[in-house]
Amino acid sequence: MSHSISRREFLSASAAASASLVLPRAWADDQPAESKPVAAVITIYTPGSHSDVILGKILEGWAHDGGAKPALTLVSMYVDQFPENDMARAMGERYGVPIFDSIEGAITLGSNGIPVDGVISIGEHGDYPWNDIEQHLYPRRRFFTEIADTFEKHGRVVPVFNDKHLGPPWVDAKWMYERARELEIPFMAGSSLPVGYRLPDVTVPMNCDIESAVGVGYSGLDIYGFHTLDCFQGLVERRVAAEQGVRWVQGLRGSAMWRAVDDGVISIETLNAALAAVPKVNDRDVRDEEDAALFMFEYLDGFIGSAFMLNTIGRIGAAVKLRGGESPVALHYEERTEPRYPHFAYLLKGIERMVHTGRPSYPVERTYLTSGILDRALTSLSRGGEKLMTPELEISYDPVDYPYAPHIDLLADPATPT
Repeated sequence: MSHSISRREFLSASAAASASLVLPRAWADDQPAESKPVAAVITIYTPGSHSDVILGKILEGWAHDGGAKPALTLVSMYVDQFPENDMARAMGERYGVPIFDSIEGAITLGSNGIPVDGVISIGEHGDYPWNDIEQHLYPRRRFFTEIADTFEKHGRVVPVFNDKHLGPPWVDAKWMYERARELEIPFMAGSSLPVGYRLPDVTVPMNCDIESAVGVGYSGLDIYGFHTLDCFQGLVERRVAAEQGVRWVQGLRGSAMWRAVDDGVISIETLNAALAAVPKVNDRDVRDEEDAALFMFEYLDGFIGSAFMLNTIGRIGAAVKLRGGESPVALHYEERTEPRYPHFAYLLKGIERMVHTGRPSYPVERTYLTSGILDRALTSLSRGGEKLMTPELEISYDPVDYPYAPHIDLLADPATPT
């Protein structure tokens, strides 16, 4: 078992810290007593897709091995596309899960009511267009529109989880968030990585005074830029006072992004700590990367946020320095692939809790905010690095001290002592 790192412990840690720092509560203490039925609304179900690594755990167990499962029962699916390597039909037949040709049908099971207790919406992967600012236009708004319309038509609301960011375009993200509030839908969204494994195992204390923080990520600006921002926000939202949102956003490339470092707007010490924490895929100098990009933004309290998207690294990471600390503490988010992408098991644990309690396990506003930051950063890049004032991102919320992948065996039988 692990505990929350105290402020004193955090201040004494270094970027090379390797001690195990534990969370405030154990996962094993929160095992639901009975299984609840859920419907899935998905783009595709293929090997390694998000549908596979999330829904597969409901059908086949946490490790996809027939062992212990979450207290959820998949009772229906709506599938938008069926590529050649489709798994939806075979898995549905194997586990007795019907596939409906409409979202309303999947949620109602073809009845005049809503017999499910939750909906998992996975608008990720599949053959969908891109727009001119490099956003992959997955049908997340369309899915949520039909989910919400079904709730309204049949007079019952149940919790909904939206995989990854809202939107992706800001206008869609805003509509989804406001529609959920209008109907009082318990709503969660986001990346699996903030609740996954960290190396070293460190967490930022709640209500701390953060002097600087830098996030680093890799791969596509839309697909992995969101993961990077969601991880970064999951750390900096823990600074003193509740989150109030972002004043402006800027997307930079080339010399302009490094000028922000050289001019001291972004701490070079904290950036170097973040880079030192992530594995490298080549020996190139980050300043020589032609496709590198920086997402930079200022919060309403004056704190500067930054996420460097690079091709020399192979993980998402971050570094945080508390005021008065000797040096930043840095980590990277481990994307373990065995057994079957376990970080998605911890995401599913949060979904399971929401379905059973009727309350989001952590605020959807975090993902709403990072969705907006990403959209505005990509827009800024498309306009040559224009600084965009963002009154629409004055999004306030109270973060919660929600645990990430703990040092207990989630994949074991719940009755097994840990």
